[in-house]
Formats: sequence, structure tokens, C-alpha cells
Amino acid sequence: MRSIDTGDLWWKSAVFYCADVETFYDSNGDGTGDIRGMADRVEYLADLGVTCLWLMPFYPTAQKDDGYDIVDFFGVDPRLGNLGDFVELVRTARAAGIRVIVDFVMNHTSDAHPWFKSARRSVDDPYRDYYVWSATEPKSDPKDVVFPDQEDSIWELDPKTNQWYLHHFYKHQPDLNIANPKVQEEISRTLGFWLELGVSGFRIDAVPFLFARDSVPGEPGAFDPFEYLGDVRNFVTRRVGDAVLLGEVNVPYKDQKKFFGGPDGDGLNMQFDFIGMQNVYLSLARGDARPLAKAMRQRPTLDVTSQWANFVRNHDELTLDKLSDSERQEVFDAFGPDPDMQLYDRGLRRRLPTMVGGDERRMRMVYSLAFSTPGSPVLFYGEEIGMGENLDIPGRLAVRSPMQWTGGANGGFSTAAKRRLTRPLPNGLFGPDRVNVAAQRRDHESFWWFIRDLVYTYRQQPQIGWSTVEVLRQPHRSVLAHVCREEQSGWQLLALHNFGAEGALVPVELTDAPAGSVLVSLLDGLSEHPLDAAGRTELSLDPYGYRWLRLVRPGDDPVI
Repeated sequence: MRSIDTGDLWWKSAVFYCADVETFYDSNGDGTGDIRGMADRVEYLADLGVTCLWLMPFYPTAQKDDGYDIVDFFGVDPRLGNLGDFVELVRTARAAGIRVIVDFVMNHTSDAHPWFKSARRSVDDPYRDYYVWSATEPKSDPKDVVFPDQEDSIWELDPKTNQWYLHHFYKHQPDLNIANPKVQEEISRTLGFWLELGVSGFRIDAVPFLFARDSVPGEPGAFDPFEYLGDVRNFVTRRVGDAVLLGEVNVPYKDQKKFFGGPDGDGLNMQFDFIGMQNVYLSLARGDARPLAKAMRQRPTLDVTSQWANFVRNHDELTLDKLSDSERQEVFDAFGPDPDMQLYDRGLRRRLPTMVGGDERRMRMVYSLAFSTPGSPVLFYGEEIGMGENLDIPGRLAVRSPMQWTGGANGGFSTAAKRRLTRPLPNGLFGPDRVNVAAQRRDHESFWWFIRDLVYTYRQQPQIGWSTVEVLRQPHRSVLAHVCREEQSGWQLLALHNFGAEGALVPVELTDAPAGSVLVSLLDGLSEHPLDAAGRTELSLDPYGYRWLRLVRPGDDPVI
């Protein structure tokens, strides 16, 4: 595999880093992170090995949903900076070899958006059909309610016109009518605007909710949302040929293929692997790799331009909604037994380090798995130092506390008085005096250096992002053994991960390995492990251990 053949599909081997401008770094001492602060930390991201920075919403907002309630798609929240600051951030990142993608909320606006303020004036308003209205109260299934602690229906009566408007999220976030050509035009204008400012693509929020229409897609004359998603892809790539669309699509594997655009792959370029992530936690709770092995075997094969985004957690609750009730309860019991740690009866508002009591063996194993599974890894800010959550912060925001840069005042996030911080930092074992960037960058045995080494090893093996996966059968329930294969070159990587508290001697067999092949261990000094004539060997694995072993055949270039 040659980089000249693959460079235009850069997202297939990228390392993504998700950051919230508001909580990353405060450059002016007002207690709120800002875009200039983000630019000041580009060097840090480059040193870590990040190749794409994903920015959570930074647009003008009504400040009711951490930026996802947008009042102007073409601006910057004045608390965070301005468009000039944004352009400088993109330029600075690009100079450091880092692309920037931005969150795009296509599903809804704030009820304070000028479109909705106009639309609710009368049923004849020009912006009325920008949203979804009903003259009679529609039925609402409780299963459709995304935030059951706040809402009991997805329809809200607007007293001005005595009609109901659709809101899949909060009532202050009315759904846009994506079937309306005028709304589609507004979406294209917005995407085109940010592409002109230098972004390399978009993380599309809550994609399946865009398609919740009364009419059935595919009916004669009806709106076909999958066709429209293809139109969005065509528009974006027409403007910037190598722009990426990364979709938040939490649906079963069989349905994700449609969002990729089917066999032609002309929909979303990337989707998060929610099914794999949820089964990682089930396997971790059980000390049994079989749930994850089953999920990996079900993972559909993708078009060459499409990619999975592998993640350990994102910025929302750690959703477990695709597990069964009993499986979900197992994870709750293991990692969040206190009801205050749970959210919406489907997820956890915790980060991995606190779930496992700071056990770095399990932390390292899980992140090794995320980086060695075919796909592109996505880090959420603070994961690289093992940050914990702050359960004193309400709801999903518990995992969005300020970045912990130093062990000093406010964790080095801001020079403002503590009471002025946008959110409080955690205390105790995961407070900034114990967990921070400065201390870990000086300690080459730290978790930060472990993540950095993973990032660079992944980048030295770009075939991981282009490979398919085969799960090997072997006798240990706690051990996952999988092989990444890049078909064109014959490149192979064997990855071993132990979910158990006991060590194991793992038998492996690579039946297609020619005689004289060896396995080269990439994470412990390039030690070599010969295979016998049948492609077999045995490898030791520590409790919660992990290994990456590249197959080197006779005549292959040495691993350097």
C-alpha cells in the first residue's frame, strides 16, 4: 500500500481528537475556553500525533444544550471568539499537519433562531415550512423521547397558532423540515460557508433523526432521506474533493450500511461504531471477550471510501442502548452501580478511568483495542491523560469538565477565579493535582506517553485503517485474537487482548503465512516470534494484557 494511492482518502488512517472549545483552554482569563486558547494548544495536539481536530459546536447559542441549540449557523459564540480567530485556528492547525472538522447540527435549531421565531408567528409565515407542524396532536411513543428526564413527548403545542411542532430532542430545539427544498438550500449554504473557511469536513449530529418523516421514503413523490444524504455528500465533495462526513448513527449494523450509501458508499464517509463500543464494555464487565468477538464478526464490509470511527467514549452519555436489559444491567453493576452514575436508563455519565478504579492495565488494554481494530481512532479530550468525570455537574455534562493541563490552580485551564469557570473541575483521585498533562508529559512511563506511542504506532501502520478483520478461534474466553488484513498488499497484523485477570498462553494459527514467516511485536521492542511450517505459535499474554504483532514474510521489508 502506497501513500500516493491513498492520500485522498485521508480519513481512512487519521487520528481524530474531539475537543470542546469552551472547556479546553482559556486564553484571556475570563473562565471560559476560547478559540485562541485552542490555537495555543495546537502544538500539544501535534506532539500527541493527532491528525484531525473535531470541534464541538462553537456557534452562537441560546446556552440551553451546550452549544447544540444554535441560533446562527454562520457565526461564532462571542464568548469563544470570532470568525477571524476561527480562520487563524484552522491555518495554525493546517501548518502543524492537522485538519479541522466541525460539528454540524442538521436536525434542529434553537427556538430562539430567527427562522423559528418567524415561523411561529402564523401558519402562513414564509419560514413556517422550515419546521414540522401538525394541526392535530400526533401520537408520541415514549420510546421516541431522547431525553425522558426532561421531555414526555416529541411534539409541543405552540399556543400562538395552536399547532404542534416536532422536536426529537428538547422542546426548545424544534426539528427542521429537511424535506423542504428551501431548508436543503440553507444547509448547503452553511456547509459551503465553513468549507470556504478551510474546514476539512463535518461531524453530522444525530443523523437518523433527520429521516423521521410521516411520509414513507421511496413512495412516489415522497422525500427520500438516503437520496438526500447522497446529495449532501455530492455537494460537499464538489466544493472540497477530500472533505469528510462523519455521522453519529447509533443503529444496528445492518442499518448502518444504508447510511454509508449502500454498496456504492455514496452516503456518509464515516460512522461511529456504537455496536462495537457497547460490546467492549460488556466484555470488560464480564471478563469475557466473546460478546465483542461476536460483534466484530457481524461488522459489515464497507466500500473502499468508507470507514469506521473507533471510540472508547464520546461527549454524551456512554450509551448502552443496543445491549439487552440484562446485559446493560451487568455493565451498570460493574461500572456505575450508583443511580447518579446512570442516565436515561440506558447509559453512564462516567469516563473509563473512574469505571475501572484507575486500573491502568485495563485502561491500556481498552485503548490498545480501539487503535488496533480496523478503522480510524477517535479520542475525546482528556482521554490521553486518563481524566475522570465530575458527577457534581448535571447530566451528560459530567464528562465535559475543563481540560487538566497542570496541577496548579484550576488545573491550568484558566487564571480566572474558581467561581467564574465555565464548569468545575473534579476533586480527589482524578483531580488536576493528580491527573494533568504537564506531569505526564515529563514522565515517559505515564498514560499520556502510552497513548502517544499507540498513536504513532498506528500511524506507522496505516494499513490498519484499510484492513478487514478476522476473529480467530482460540480456547480462552477472556482473550480476543483478531487479524487485520490489507488484501492488496497481503499485510497482516495480529492483535491479542486479554479481558481477564489471569494471564494466558495463547495459541494462534495463521494458515496463509508462508514458511519462514515471523511475527514482529510492535509494542515491545520489535521482538520476533517465528511461526512453524503450519503458521502456528504460542504467545504469552499478561492479565489485561495486549500485543500487536505484524506478520513479516520472507522477502518483506524489515519493520523499522
